[in-house]
Amino acid sequence: MRHEPVALIGAGCSGFTTAKRLKDAGIAFDWFEASDRIGGNWAYNNPNGMSSAYQSLHIDTSKWRLQFEEYPVPADWPDFPHHSLIATYFNDYVDHFGLRGLVQFETPVLGVTRRADGSWDVTTGKGTQAYRAVIVANGHHWSPNRPVWEGQFDGAIIHAHDYRTPFEPLNLIGKRVLVVGLGNSAVDIASELGQRSITEKCLVSTRRGVWVLPKYFNGVPADKQAAPPWLPLPIARWLGRRKVKSLVGNMEDYGLPTPDHEPLDAHPTVSGEFLTRVGSGDIGIRPAIARLDGDGVIFTDGSRDVVDAIITATGYNIDFPFLAPEDARVTDNHIPLYKRMVQADPALHGLWFMGLAQTLPTLVNLAEQQSKLLVAYLSGRYALPSPDEMRRVIAAEEQRYQGHYYASRRHTMQVNFEPYVADLAAEIRRGAKRLRLAA
Repeated sequence: MRHEPVALIGAGCSGFTTAKRLKDAGIAFDWFEASDRIGGNWAYNNPNGMSSAYQSLHIDTSKWRLQFEEYPVPADWPDFPHHSLIATYFNDYVDHFGLRGLVQFETPVLGVTRRADGSWDVTTGKGTQAYRAVIVANGHHWSPNRPVWEGQFDGAIIHAHDYRTPFEPLNLIGKRVLVVGLGNSAVDIASELGQRSITEKCLVSTRRGVWVLPKYFNGVPADKQAAPPWLPLPIARWLGRRKVKSLVGNMEDYGLPTPDHEPLDAHPTVSGEFLTRVGSGDIGIRPAIARLDGDGVIFTDGSRDVVDAIITATGYNIDFPFLAPEDARVTDNHIPLYKRMVQADPALHGLWFMGLAQTLPTLVNLAEQQSKLLVAYLSGRYALPSPDEMRRVIAAEEQRYQGHYYASRRHTMQVNFEPYVADLAAEIRRGAKRLRLAA
């Protein structure tokens, strides 16, 4: 087993849970963070510019599902905590496990370069150092996907990533606002701006209908009622669809367009407020934008609305500015990864990605589980399968987890938490067996 240090990039929840596992295993590592604080996306107004948290944000995952295996959430937390509680929880975790002193803050990674001997050069403002492996935990909700339309608009256009409050970065009080998209950020922001005391008019533009799911079913957090991991996914989805339709009804009954897919055939949009505001007329629904038109917008149905500002809640790009394209092989916002962690090419087995998934119900505690396999590999207790087998498994698992979703860049890295974690545990055992057979 090689004993050279590894490099860890990022101090959000994927980074610090991985750091804890590396520390516990006695694996030497250098840990780099661009900001002056931990928390990543959940550090409100993070000075690195990579946080998309807005002031009113509450996580749409219940506290029971987001908590760390090795550090439970406080018992007195509400079901769906505010982002400030999440940030406090993250900081408490880091301090509880003695990790803070290990982070090199305000040290952005400028470049990661593959060496001929299989090691990696990592360059920061402090210089360049070689590592036997690089662990990328920089998140995937920081590089906004900003759409471009024909025409010209006289008002302001911002991405949801930039939105903080009805006053920041734009003063939207009494204004006419169009929110583009129907994902979680879109419905959150529209629900806030749709209050009559805030905006004159709030509209939402969407290319297609979606199912907006409640946070509670019968008084219990919806994600607390997930199917057990042993239940086959098609059956779990069938049961989930029946429950949604029974308890929520049809989207068109609220004034939304009819979805062209079944419930759970898209990454869920979750809100306890949005449907009520649409049904109450506080939020108007429009089709996709055809073109911008001076002081207004023309939609694909030919209608036109005058608006003062547009907020695009149109998702994020998978982006690794410090990696060469041939090392992070991203195509159409998709990077094929074995167990959502490592690429099949043996030349890239020293490059690992943590938390690079869209996980149901939550991403917060995913890397805590992934790091078990990572540390087994770095400790010499786990062997990857052959590249051909890795490619076969990647294709099969993408079909398993993503095959039922409609085609979209938001569905390129979906996994279901419970079956995924169960498979990680089984994979660690399989990798240990491969080692024994190869000895």
